[in-house]
Amino acid sequence: MSHPETERTQRTFFGHPPVLANLFGVELWERFSFYGMQGILLIYLYYSADRGGLGIDEGTATSIVGAYGGLVYLSTILGAWLADRLFGAERTLFYSATVVMAGHIALAVIPGLGGVAVGLVMIALGSGGVKANATSLVGTLYAADDDRRDGGFSLFYLGINLGALVGPLLTGLLQKNVGFHYGFGLAAVGMFLGIVQYGAGRRRLSAAAREVPNPLPAEDGRKVALIAGAVLVVVVALLVSGVLPASRFATAVAVVSAIAAVIYFAVILTSKQLTEVERKRVQAFIPLFIASAAFWSLYQQQFTVVTIYSDQRLNRTIFGWQMPVSFVQSINPVMIIVLSGVFAALWTKLGPRQPSTPVKFSLGLSVMGVAFLLFLTMAGGGPNSAPLLGLAGILLVFTIAELLLSPVGLSLSTKLAPDAFRTQMVALFFLSVALGTAMSGVLSKFYSTDHEAAYFGVIGAVALVLGGAVALGVRPIRRLMSGVH
Repeated sequence: MSHPETERTQRTFFGHPPVLANLFGVELWERFSFYGMQGILLIYLYYSADRGGLGIDEGTATSIVGAYGGLVYLSTILGAWLADRLFGAERTLFYSATVVMAGHIALAVIPGLGGVAVGLVMIALGSGGVKANATSLVGTLYAADDDRRDGGFSLFYLGINLGALVGPLLTGLLQKNVGFHYGFGLAAVGMFLGIVQYGAGRRRLSAAAREVPNPLPAEDGRKVALIAGAVLVVVVALLVSGVLPASRFATAVAVVSAIAAVIYFAVILTSKQLTEVERKRVQAFIPLFIASAAFWSLYQQQFTVVTIYSDQRLNRTIFGWQMPVSFVQSINPVMIIVLSGVFAALWTKLGPRQPSTPVKFSLGLSVMGVAFLLFLTMAGGGPNSAPLLGLAGILLVFTIAELLLSPVGLSLSTKLAPDAFRTQMVALFFLSVALGTAMSGVLSKFYSTDHEAAYFGVIGAVALVLGGAVALGVRPIRRLMSGVH
């Protein structure tokens, strides 16, 4: 029997299941709050007190931002586990969105580093639950062989970027004219609107959205609680004792993400619940996981290196008005909004003739390398010398790379997922983003305006080499994918 949401009825959302509109909306508001806050976070950390900031040195500030971004995606493991073992994807999404809103409120009302610590941890944990489960719920709308799947994820990605476009514009204006905490407060308002919008349409989701695929036995609950408590105690001890300074946060999250990935793959691959075909498909995901992590280690530097570059090297004056630094974060979403529909239509039109997923991954990583090499055309100038159109052109290349890999990766994780690990397979994709995002914070510490040519040149060249390696492995990867395109 076909799933009712996969039937191609006349009532559709741009040719897709109608309930996609609800998930589109909640993700839009969640991303509004997330990117609105992140657009001003780094400069809040390193701006001096007389400019409203905390006065942290740039290297430590980028480490904090990289660690926070990595923790967002790392916590998708927790969000996925809660969905698969305790609450189901739909309820976990709702609870997580509430935690995100509380984190933004903490950033807005608690002054200094205390507000940063409490707010970022809550936002990271809540966002992990939102991201993994929203994506998983989109996956439940399509049959495994539905050619609309990649197109549907591209439309879902459009919702993400509508929020990412407007968020930094509005929080940036508030930060510049009123203060940082008002910008953080607006992010909280955005998340509240997302919760209201999602709550009004929760019942439209299918029974599969509320299903708990692999319920946790009652006798294991105490064991899980003890492990969680022990981890919390260790983390707090490391932070309070100073053993793990803020300058190493990104490195720590990268190491934890890598270890978690190895453990996660091992747990899934050794599970007796997998069929032989499912096991091969998980194996196929390993090289694509590595490629994804490499991609995100470059792409996520939009929030570290590109932010510093925009603050110190970019000429942001337009007809005598200097636009806020955070406005640069809205350039990429504009391009996503324009091009995501093009890519969605392209994949839908090509259907089974479209390039395979490994080919898309190879192209995405290679194009990202090209984007970094393009920075060399503006290297060597003084403060405020880089042209805005030049950076916009580079971010266009960022966008093309992103659309080749990111929504396709989300879709792939649902197509390759074993039945017993549906949401957790999505979390594995986000774990690659966690590793890459944390690595973006680690790499950013090597950037300086004095050595930017070497920085962009080396990283861009390495990305091209890795993209070529994925291209060479396309055939064996496709064999392991066992019929999944």
